[in-house]
Amino acid sequence: MKPILAADLGGTLIKLGVVLNGRVLVQKVIPARSDEPLAERLPELEHEWELLAKSIGFMVAACGGIGISFPSIMDPVSGRILTHFGKYVDAPGIDLKEWAWSRFGIPLSIENDARAALIGEWQCGAGRGCDDLVMVTLGTGIGTAAICGGQPFRGAHGQACGVGGHFTLNHDGEICEVCGNIGCAEHEASTAALPRLARREPDFAASALVDEAKLDYAAGDACAIRLRDDALRIWGATAANLVLAYDVSRVIIGGGIAEAPEVVPAIREHIHRHAISPWGKVEVVKSELGDAAALLGCEWIGRHAAGFHAPAAVSC
Repeated sequence: MKPILAADLGGTLIKLGVVLNGRVLVQKVIPARSDEPLAERLPELEHEWELLAKSIGFMVAACGGIGISFPSIMDPVSGRILTHFGKYVDAPGIDLKEWAWSRFGIPLSIENDARAALIGEWQCGAGRGCDDLVMVTLGTGIGTAAICGGQPFRGAHGQACGVGGHFTLNHDGEICEVCGNIGCAEHEASTAALPRLARREPDFAASALVDEAKLDYAAGDACAIRLRDDALRIWGATAANLVLAYDVSRVIIGGGIAEAPEVVPAIREHIHRHAISPWGKVEVVKSELGDAAALLGCEWIGRHAAGFHAPAAVSC
């Protein structure tokens, strides 16, 4: 089996790798500079992939395909990027499949970043053995994705379950600058929203949060605990909505925030209390693969591009 070239294009970092049989053989992380045109970043991706492949004795053209994880919505048929969320704003005008063929002579497939991470967990991590599951990734934003009946769920236009972070959770909330919705989960409870939310708290000036260069929920005083508890309710409601919408057996919670010991149990309790499941209790587990999830998902994605109509599970 040939290795797959993988790229996880994030807002802050781009992770590049060569993946084979559920293992990242070699990888490199470079600055994303996502405020710059994606077209200007492609030559660097080409160069780094060539160096990575060469370091383990492969030529790029001998690889089986390319899998890319990208922070946006893709057309499920053409693979074209449909929009941007303030990152790589020229991406909708680039035909990445044509670029891959012209530069390397190998096929490319591209997938939403949250869906790519879920595919990685499904194949190699916390999703193994389950073919009906969702994942909620908590971080700068809130990423969501679903696998139903053993297939990544994309919908008619590529956005099914991919924008669960923009479900309305507060009908009296503000307009989200990203999506235009009112009181969406991401606007109400994400690390990007935390500075704005914290400044509204009457005791913020006396909180330990004031002295933190980068705010999180770990300060431990009354202000931080209140913000954390509000966020836990939002995250729990988001996950419960996904359970109700997609009828899944397992929920995976990912992202750096999920490492806090109270997060997964709180979301699990909320789901068990509020999401109807007469058949039994939904499993709620933490991601196992962390930052590697999307790269490992890219192997499945890349093999799909290479002509596998029903890609076999990789050996992890």
